[in-house]
Amino acid sequence: MTMVLLTALGVGGATVVGALIGFIFRKLSHRFSDIVLSFAAGVMMAAAVLGLIIPAIDQSEHLGKLAFAPAMFGFLLGMAFLLLLDKFVPHLHMDCDEPEGLRCQLGQSAMMMLAVTLHNIPEGMAVGVMLAGIGAGNAVTTLAGALTLSLGIAIQNFPEGAIISLPLRSRGMCKHRAFAMGALSGIVEPVAAIVTMLL
Repeated sequence: MTMVLLTALGVGGATVVGALIGFIFRKLSHRFSDIVLSFAAGVMMAAAVLGLIIPAIDQSEHLGKLAFAPAMFGFLLGMAFLLLLDKFVPHLHMDCDEPEGLRCQLGQSAMMMLAVTLHNIPEGMAVGVMLAGIGAGNAVTTLAGALTLSLGIAIQNFPEGAIISLPLRSRGMCKHRAFAMGALSGIVEPVAAIVTMLL
């Protein structure tokens, strides 16, 4: 259980470290932001395919030609879950003025934080599933695989913290509050990881 907590906190903690960028800089160039975000997307894609989809297919080898079916079903179910959250949870994306989701009285800062928080829930769930596989003695799920996936998610979480704190700083918010907003968006990951593992 200690390893589970440390891994889950490490993944969420990377977002907190990224939010510290708002302490150092008020604004980064658009080009630099694009490079960092693209790097994060590449890391997450690799982590998802190598750490989740391929092991899921490997675990279904006994289905023969239909070994892909459980992974595909889970993938589509995950997409539907995230789209459902996107439709109902009020949030605001960077460089957008119109909020999405249900109407509410939340400010722009809170809604921007919710946009990243939405994305962090399935990441925490992915870590929880890998750690549950290890706890259940699953032959396909290895400690190295779980740590690799967690590291990949942590690497791409770093710019996510900055995605929140920097725009808030550039809009005039004090650096302490901008950091807190970025850090709070990462707290959902360890919670989602632990809840998923327990389930």
